[in-house]
Amino acid sequence: MRQAGFLQQFDAIQKKRFFISYTAFLINGMLALSIGALLPFLREARGFDYVFNGLLVSLHSVGNLASSFLAGILPRFLGRKKSILLFNSFFAIAFLIILFGKNNALLPVAFVMTGLARGAASNFCNAVVNELATGKAWILNGLHAMFSVGAFLLPIILMLFTRSDGSRWILVCWFMLAVGILCWILYFLIPFQDVGKAEADTRKQADGGFGFFREPIFYLCVSTLFFYLCTEQGVIGWLITYFKDTGLMSPGLSQLMASVQWIMILAGRLTVAALSTRVDKNKLLRVMGIGFVLFGMLLLFSRNVPLIIIGIMGFGYSMAGIYPTTVSYAGELMHRYTYAWSFILTLASLGSIIMPSVIGRIAESAGIAYGMSSIIVVVAVDMVLIFVLTAYYKTRGGLER
Repeated sequence: MRQAGFLQQFDAIQKKRFFISYTAFLINGMLALSIGALLPFLREARGFDYVFNGLLVSLHSVGNLASSFLAGILPRFLGRKKSILLFNSFFAIAFLIILFGKNNALLPVAFVMTGLARGAASNFCNAVVNELATGKAWILNGLHAMFSVGAFLLPIILMLFTRSDGSRWILVCWFMLAVGILCWILYFLIPFQDVGKAEADTRKQADGGFGFFREPIFYLCVSTLFFYLCTEQGVIGWLITYFKDTGLMSPGLSQLMASVQWIMILAGRLTVAALSTRVDKNKLLRVMGIGFVLFGMLLLFSRNVPLIIIGIMGFGYSMAGIYPTTVSYAGELMHRYTYAWSFILTLASLGSIIMPSVIGRIAESAGIAYGMSSIIVVVAVDMVLIFVLTAYYKTRGGLER
């Protein structure tokens, strides 16, 4: 009822922005999971090692970081709509390179481009939805639930295309190319009247410029998101390869487990979105942090398939609402300071750049099992930061006054 009442307050243009942002974020979920889902097939077809594999995942995150920052700055000069159209065009271009660029030296360029497209979409959609519902955890969890839907669908689509023939993975690249073009069209249709330069300059003076650097909540949100993204990108980028190369699961079952994980993430985000209207988000975030650690240990230290499946399900369910709920703590900060969201995304995204390469280096020297086990340390640190963030927010109420 509360959600329905919220949507009724939108005019026709705001509703169109809302629904296109949600749909575009679903496609962004497909793009994100395509990195980890396609890499085992790409590595087998092109013959590169764990280090290069980790480099590609990290370069995706480098592009994600760069566009997370630039997509928040360039609208000042190009306008919001032109900026997202520019960055989103890299989605289709990247898959064209993967399809037709036979030299492995071109793959880093393609993976940087996928990151550029993904980061811009994250910046744009989170900012649009936060403008419509500043600080509302349920609406942000709903947005990220759409990301989960896309991520859940991609492995299933991959299995339908490949069946028992791994060489058919190339068909998924064609599918992603088509989806990338569709996503660009969606952004082209989204209604936006870009802020004029004079209005932008006025807003810049009014919001205090870079005053968010004086706010403790900024650093707490950034650090919590940093370690969360270390874990998320490490798992997304390496989980299928980990199961396949350790022999814990067959390639087909590994792909299925990726979908199971995202089903649970979707369920978790919908649960958190519903509970956020009735339960204190501090309590919700702490419970998620504890489950994050416990199920992460079960997932990565178990050698029994049923226990691993339980670990995957619990891990996905627990991690589901951490990112959007943490972002909601920065809602007032983002509303007051124009550049705050760009800096939050940029600094936090460093985690998603560092961790895949760390896993790759450890895997190359000590084995993929040890590489994946390093994620547990990061998860434990993130849980501690969650407790610090919620304690501060409960005591100080967000921004310094």
